Amino acid sequence: MTISSGPYAAYQACLEEGHLQADPAQAHIMTLLDQLAEDLCGSKERFWRKPKPIKGLYIWGGVGRGKSMLMDLFYSQCSITKKKRIHYHDFMQTVHSFLTYWRGLSQKERRRSQWHVKGAGDDPIPPAAAKLSHQVRLLCLDEFQVTQIADAMILSRLFTALFANGITLVATSNRGPQDLYKNGLNRHRFLPFIETLQNHCQNIELVSARDYRLERLTAQPVWYTPLGPESAAAFNTVWQDLIAPAAPEPACLYVSGRKLVLPMTAGGITRLSFKALCDQPLGTADYLALAAQYHTLFLEDIPKLTASERNQAIRFTHLIDALYEAKTNLVASAEVEPEALYTDGEGSFEFQRTVSRLYEMRSTEYLSPVSYTHLR
Repeated sequence: MTISSGPYAAYQACLEEGHLQADPAQAHIMTLLDQLAEDLCGSKERFWRKPKPIKGLYIWGGVGRGKSMLMDLFYSQCSITKKKRIHYHDFMQTVHSFLTYWRGLSQKERRRSQWHVKGAGDDPIPPAAAKLSHQVRLLCLDEFQVTQIADAMILSRLFTALFANGITLVATSNRGPQDLYKNGLNRHRFLPFIETLQNHCQNIELVSARDYRLERLTAQPVWYTPLGPESAAAFNTVWQDLIAPAAPEPACLYVSGRKLVLPMTAGGITRLSFKALCDQPLGTADYLALAAQYHTLFLEDIPKLTASERNQAIRFTHLIDALYEAKTNLVASAEVEPEALYTDGEGSFEFQRTVSRLYEMRSTEYLSPVSYTHLR
């Protein structure tokens, strides 16, 4: 690694190009990530032995401080090939899918698998760790949080094995390690994982007085109407500004065995069309999962709904309810203002509650993180 390359150089370039504003707290973390990238790239791998363990970073702090952005810069500039950047929920879904798959194999099939671990018996955790360790040396987990007891019981054993296999973890979270799964059921069984995490990751809080996401959201409109080239361009400008300097990537949500494809996501933000969310047979569970995973939804091309589009109006109401209860931010492009969205069909009177919520969701009070009912 040279002085002209690497995560810190990329951060400086973003400052010079005006994509970011100087922030001492962010700069300090970038120096740590820069050193980590150098350590990873300078460490030689040997196929006949496990890689040398390198201590990772657990970056936590308030909403909108730039944690995901810093991790994405680090990930893009770290030149090792065996790396993976994934949202925590997607990671756990992948783990659960493998555990289910492994439990469904016969003893003979397990023994023949390349992920078979001698002495593991029916336990699916060692094979899961073996598979991930083979594919990944650097694991970047965004929005680390633990709310499910099933996840809590898996994490300690899984990451003990991953760390033993030489995986380096970089994680972002709104909570410090000591507050993960706080007040959760049987939390005492989760405490060894916290100790393991702190032993293998430098615990650092991103202390910044500024909420950059809030500043960007409140500096410009979050409802763009009418639909057309002008509003589409403005909508896209806000999208690019809010995700910068990250590049959007596709993702998936798994809800009750169903897959919801998200074509564009970046740093806790996702972008979808009205048709994708409200013309399809989705329900409250899908919208709750979306609101729980992303702090901001860009929803484009909301039409004026006719009396025959009652089902779409109902789905839209359920979507807004889920976003509102989770305090998820909404940036939208629409054919008309909220009060004119659905005026003639069955349930149009009840739809006025949705109209009221849409206006409230445009307020600074709603967008402010102090109003969050939970941290994500």
